[in-house]
Amino acid sequence: MARYVTTDLHGCLLTFRHLVENVLHVRPEDELYVLGDYINKGPDSKGVLDYLMYLPQQGYQVNCLRGNHDQELLDAAYRRKHLTWLSPADQQLTLQSFGVSSPTEIPAQYLAWLDALPYQLELPDFVLVHAGFNFRLPPERMRADLHTMLNIKEFTFDASRLGGKRLLHGHVPTPTAEVQRQVRVQAGAISLDTGCVYRHNPELSHLAALELDTFELTLQPNIEKVSYPIARR
Repeated sequence: MARYVTTDLHGCLLTFRHLVENVLHVRPEDELYVLGDYINKGPDSKGVLDYLMYLPQQGYQVNCLRGNHDQELLDAAYRRKHLTWLSPADQQLTLQSFGVSSPTEIPAQYLAWLDALPYQLELPDFVLVHAGFNFRLPPERMRADLHTMLNIKEFTFDASRLGGKRLLHGHVPTPTAEVQRQVRVQAGAISLDTGCVYRHNPELSHLAALELDTFELTLQPNIEKVSYPIARR
């Protein structure tokens, strides 16, 4: 059995499927963890959700966390906030993948799936979260600070707050060379967001997957076949 972690798919269905099926060769007995941000920015948000929902139906063990973009889509669909949702071009790209003109028209099964996603997962040796934690808070408050878990961009890691476990997260696009360094030294906190969706940035444009027991890092280049605009945030 192998355990793989990846993150920040952002609509890059072809790249993700290729990584899962042809590079990692994920088997039903393996465990796949995905740390959020399945939608927005990339060409096929709906396709990514369809694939993530399809894999467990075929007997695969897939554990998905909630990301800030997933939460923002829910907020827009349920009219929870009066905020601008993405840039107009990026908003259109996401809605187009669902074949709708408004987030309120996205089919209920996708919203229900997103709304059931947990904010964090704890394994015997790792803690998984989308963005990170505010390590200045007491441990019990830190693990209940949902906004920070989805959105924090900088933090000072404190292993004692996680019982000595390593932290794996995404959210902030990180150059592949830096992720490779973090994995090589087995850092206490490792960012696995290598900015797959940013296909024209040579320091990013990869989907990273870390095998937890061997600490082997796989970097799959973006292979999306269509051109798409990129939101700036």
